[in-house]
Amino acid sequence: MFLHNRINKAELKEQLMAEPFKRRTISFYRYVIIENPQDFRDRLYKEWFELNCFGRIYIAREGINAQMSVPEDNLQTFLHLLDQRAELKNMPIKYAIEDDGKSFYKLTMKVRPKIVADGLDDGTFDVTNVGTHLSAIDFHKEVEKGKAIVVDMRNHYESEVGHFEGAICPDADTFREEIQMVVNDFADQKDKKFLLYCTGGIRCEKASAYLRHHGFKDVNQLHGGIIEYAQQIKKLDIKSKFIGKNFVFDERLGESVDGQIISHCHQCGHPSDSHTNCANDACHLLFIQCEQCRKEYNGCCSLECKEILTLPAEQQKTMQTRLQEHFAQNTIFRRRYRPDVNRQFQAESGILKMSDGK
Repeated sequence: MFLHNRINKAELKEQLMAEPFKRRTISFYRYVIIENPQDFRDRLYKEWFELNCFGRIYIAREGINAQMSVPEDNLQTFLHLLDQRAELKNMPIKYAIEDDGKSFYKLTMKVRPKIVADGLDDGTFDVTNVGTHLSAIDFHKEVEKGKAIVVDMRNHYESEVGHFEGAICPDADTFREEIQMVVNDFADQKDKKFLLYCTGGIRCEKASAYLRHHGFKDVNQLHGGIIEYAQQIKKLDIKSKFIGKNFVFDERLGESVDGQIISHCHQCGHPSDSHTNCANDACHLLFIQCEQCRKEYNGCCSLECKEILTLPAEQQKTMQTRLQEHFAQNTIFRRRYRPDVNRQFQAESGILKMSDGK
């Protein structure tokens, strides 16, 4: 059998929507030494493919990081298989807060140098010297006290749609950039209590160790992340200290924790927390767009991109290739909604010139 998907995206999504059964969206991670990551990956792929599992899984010598969609009828078998491997035995599983069963449409498993692209040199600090793990309720109580410094260890586009009350949300595009900002910005407050949190807890493992390495005395992290917190406070019927939506890296792009919308459409300014990728594949910018603007701009981030979608497919493909080549030589990160910068990129890469017929 082929150990990778060979069916096109459109067909896979069509098959997913036609499924007569329910799926559960789960996530898990573990830092554990995997001696042969490629062989480990291939064996897992065969097992999980047979169970009709979908998801995005990264495997490295340092461990595994997985976000998955598993058919409900196969869930117990899947969990049993995890327990059969010493590296995955007794794995803490986090279940999605809101789940329509359409989070993934294929099984993607990749061997990577790291299970999180943190940009850190692990040889320069003790990655096992992590902060104190706090349960959801303990973290909740500490936030409620209002004395600790609460830091969101996610990127700006994640915290924009949801975050803990009073949290510091660094204006960062990458985890590596953010963790250095935290170290620098709080260099004179290393004796204070810090509460770190992220989506599922994995980024805080490295972040807390890095802060302790730089002399921060009282570093704490939310065990299980926002996902576990949302599940626990719901069970306990406690008012959430996390407001808004939890951004997730799958087809859903987010799951509401308390029902509030704290962000705004990047195009018209109306309340909205719906992320979308620009429908122009030559751009594919991630931004927040309300339903009205989605219709007006045809799912695009700008009128220029909307216009490009009206061009012949072959011409769009040429533009996409040019833009990819342009970005490969450019260090500016494009996660932010900046119409002027996007327009400049398109002009520099020849897209606007091609689209206006000149």
